[in-house]
Amino acid sequence: MKLICYPTQDEAPLMRPAPVTRAWMDATPQSFAYRCLPLNIANAHGWEILCNAGFSAIWNGENLQSSITIVPDPGTTAPALSHFGSGVLTFHIPAIFKTEPGWSLLVQGPANLPKDAIVALAGIIETDWSPYSFTMNWKFTGPNRPVRFERGEPICSIVPVQRRLLESVQPEIRSLSEEPELQRRYHEWSTGRQRFNEELLQPGSTARTEKWQKSYYLGLNPDGSSGDPDHLIKLRAPAFVDMRAASPSKTDPD
Repeated sequence: MKLICYPTQDEAPLMRPAPVTRAWMDATPQSFAYRCLPLNIANAHGWEILCNAGFSAIWNGENLQSSITIVPDPGTTAPALSHFGSGVLTFHIPAIFKTEPGWSLLVQGPANLPKDAIVALAGIIETDWSPYSFTMNWKFTGPNRPVRFERGEPICSIVPVQRRLLESVQPEIRSLSEEPELQRRYHEWSTGRQRFNEELLQPGSTARTEKWQKSYYLGLNPDGSSGDPDHLIKLRAPAFVDMRAASPSKTDPD
């Protein structure tokens, strides 16, 4: 599947595959947050667009466009502005993205990366037909609380999504007893988890040595058998490749 970025100015947006690492996860004791595989996979799911210049901003709590004060770093231009008012900080993304037919682009804040005093808003854009660029918006959570964006800090992540997929889903609630094998494996896991947590309190126990249960991380059922050969332990999206140098401009002479 192709995901193409067409910059609307000479410089392409600063972009990278979303990394698995987070500073707050590094700071947890023994980096235990990385034991949560769903967090790791979500962290690395998609691509990040990065801030191209550092700046500070503060909102006074009013709804005017002038209610946000933005201070760029010396010698730079802030890449964000107050466009909508109501405490919304807006980044214009200088590119048009194209996806294949039936695919849209989910634009949201970088996964599992909280930021004090401001929260990322999310949008889904029909990038398979749209000739338009888009904005990334952040909403201040309270007045008179300064925020800071550094150069190279992610301002949004992009993830392709199938436009009609949700409409084709048939959500149901059923009794677990209708799936005896699933029920058996769940109870086996639940009992084992309770026992493991109890053993964690006992010095010298096997649980103390193992520190955490690794069945889901390794893609294993409670009995140690393989859960799914397609289980992901690591995810790394490919980087954008700049094809402009490889493609002669239409204005170049023959």
